[in-house]
Amino acid sequence: MKSYRKELWFNIPSRMGFVNITPQIDQCLRESGIREGLLLCNAMHITASVFINDNESGLHDDFAEWLERIAPHEPVSSYRHNVGEDNADAHLKRQVMGREVVVAITGGKLDFGPWEQIFYGEFDGRRKKRVLIKIIGD
Repeated sequence: MKSYRKELWFNIPSRMGFVNITPQIDQCLRESGIREGLLLCNAMHITASVFINDNESGLHDDFAEWLERIAPHEPVSSYRHNVGEDNADAHLKRQVMGREVVVAITGGKLDFGPWEQIFYGEFDGRRKKRVLIKIIGD
């Protein structure tokens, strides 16, 4: 069994944003040489997310609006976590969107359903954050 590990770094200039990271993950899979196995992809920060969904801009706008309704940034004083900080909402948004995805690898390809892509979700941006790619298999 082989193992591959790589970190992808992101610096989203806004507070919230979504990035399709499927091309970078495909490149990692090619670099790994693994044809059959599993890929783990997780955000290594507690205010960021990795998730699978459709690559459609209207849906991404819907995510942002929905997340802001269920965990609004303002007023920051409404969160107990925000004593000296202002990112409690980002922690809640991450909890909803998830930390990680696991994808099967079959025949050297990500074994996706129709329209599935992998996204990095940022909820407290404006600084460098990383995503872990771990691939195991043969």
